[in-house]
Amino acid sequence: MRALLVGSGGREHALAWKLAQAPSLTDLHAAPGSPGIARLAECHPIRAEDPEGLLALAHALDIDLVVVGPEAPLVSGVADVLRPAGIAVFGPSRAAAAIEGSKSFAKDVMAAAGVPAAAQLAVARPPCVVKADGLAAGKGVHVCRSQKELDVGLKAVTALGGGFIVEELLEGPEVSSFAICDGSNAIALVPAQDFKRAYDGGLGPNTGGMGSYAPVPGLGADASEELLELVHRPVLAELQRRGSSFVGLLFAGLMLTSKGPRVLEFNCRFGDPETQSVLPLLEGDLLEALAAAAAGELAGVVLETSLGAAVTVVLAAETYPKGVDRGSAIAGVEEAESEGALVFHAGTALHGDRLVTNGGRILGVTGLGETLAGARAAAYAAADRIAFEGVRRRGDIALDAAEGKTISLHSA
Repeated sequence: MRALLVGSGGREHALAWKLAQAPSLTDLHAAPGSPGIARLAECHPIRAEDPEGLLALAHALDIDLVVVGPEAPLVSGVADVLRPAGIAVFGPSRAAAAIEGSKSFAKDVMAAAGVPAAAQLAVARPPCVVKADGLAAGKGVHVCRSQKELDVGLKAVTALGGGFIVEELLEGPEVSSFAICDGSNAIALVPAQDFKRAYDGGLGPNTGGMGSYAPVPGLGADASEELLELVHRPVLAELQRRGSSFVGLLFAGLMLTSKGPRVLEFNCRFGDPETQSVLPLLEGDLLEALAAAAAGELAGVVLETSLGAAVTVVLAAETYPKGVDRGSAIAGVEEAESEGALVFHAGTALHGDRLVTNGGRILGVTGLGETLAGARAAAYAAADRIAFEGVRRRGDIALDAAEGKTISLHSA
């Protein structure tokens, strides 16, 4: 099978790494790719937001399946250009991708489907959560426990230029639940947790994610199936009823409250950095599963999860999430990899043969182990090997889980 991966971030590097292992793969291409992805695939200088360019490339390469990584091209309708031209796509249509592109649309779908979610509030009054209605690269959510925080949150979402919604503030652990979907069927991947805040202890501004781990202690196969039944399948059925069948990765961000799971948001693609922790634990041919979903033939497909654990630590620019770092030399990646870690390129570039920074989140370092404690130790040991000017990371990724803390779908 000839595959084209769309995107250039850490999530796409993880997808390329996993797809490159697929027995069904014959050729792997990427657009535009990254220095990391270029070690696994042939990269082409076409932007993810250029659907006509991607279509021409897919035809020229005789591509069997296009896998779209980022949310922006999906929400803007790249699949609607490729599918009618006869190109199989793993990724939803523009209409279905609105489940992420519009918080108000997602609220409407969840209400119609009977999916438990955070209640929407008519008045912005602390404590509450303020969310930009459209895409905001993981930075459009503001938890407001005081009037000062509410004022800051309202100013931030208003500055984005779109609408916003206000929700009740829920308490409990958060979980990311992925499901591969073919429009009507869904299969769950191992749940993960990510760390959205910039600094240790869950402090600072929201980011695209500073780290992740999988599996989540206490959430086994039974919990994954319960979440599919409670959250994913009702939404799939409702979107299908509306004539907007969802084909792709349906990602539910959940809060596990004392009253049960509540959906905080839906995403229409693999999460970043959760993918960097989930895919290393996946056994089987991912490419074959994604192709089956794209063809509407997911029934009967099985993807097993290994017994180990994975922890991903993000190495970010000093001023992230407000700023980026471009052009600083990166050292130590090969040393980190020699220790057995997976180093996924999130924001890198090449100047000649020198690897340099090119973004806010620069690298994701994933450690593997038989236990979360072992995987966490491996991730941080490898991260210690990598250096660039102003490199910053959180020091508490997966700490509670590694120390034995467990959660359940009905957390106290």
